[in-house]
Amino acid sequence: MILLITGGARSGKSAYAEARVLALAASMSARPCYIATAEVHDAEMAARIAAHRERRGGGWLELEEPMELARVLDGTDGAGPRLVDCVTLWLTNLLLAGRDWRAEAAALVEALPAQRSPVIFVTNEVGMGIVPDNALARAFRDAAGTVNQALAAAADEVQLVVSGLPMKVK
Repeated sequence: MILLITGGARSGKSAYAEARVLALAASMSARPCYIATAEVHDAEMAARIAAHRERRGGGWLELEEPMELARVLDGTDGAGPRLVDCVTLWLTNLLLAGRDWRAEAAALVEALPAQRSPVIFVTNEVGMGIVPDNALARAFRDAAGTVNQALAAAADEVQLVVSGLPMKVK
C-alpha cells in the first residue's frame, strides 16, 4: 500500500500521516518506521525536528535519509509500515546537492511496486499560491509539482489535508 498525503504548510498532514502509520503498525504487530529527510542546518530546524520527535513519542524506528529514498525503502521493506516525511525536503536536498532530481524521482517511483510493507509519503502542495518572483523558486515549485504528480499516480491512495481535515483525492 502506497499512500501520498499532501497539503499546505501547517495543515496537519504529518500528524495525520503518523496516526495512519501507527494504526497500520498496530494491525501488523510491527514497529513503525519514520524516515526523515530533513537536515539540521540551523537552530530553528533543530527545534522543528525536536517538536516532531516529541509529538511522535517513543516506539518508532527513526532513520535519517536526506537523499537515498529508494535505497532506504528497499532496505526497510518487510519490517513494517514506513513514513517518509517529507518529499519536498528530499527534493530540496537533491536540488541543493546538484543531483538529477528527475532521475532520483523516477528511481523512487520505480521502487514502489516492489514494496511489500506500506509506505506513506508526506509532501507539500506548493502549486496553490502565486507564481514565485524568482527563477529558483519557480523551478522548485515546478519540480515539486512534477514529483507529487508522479507519486500520486503511483499511489494507491492520495489524501489532501486542509486545516487538520483529510480529504480523499484518490
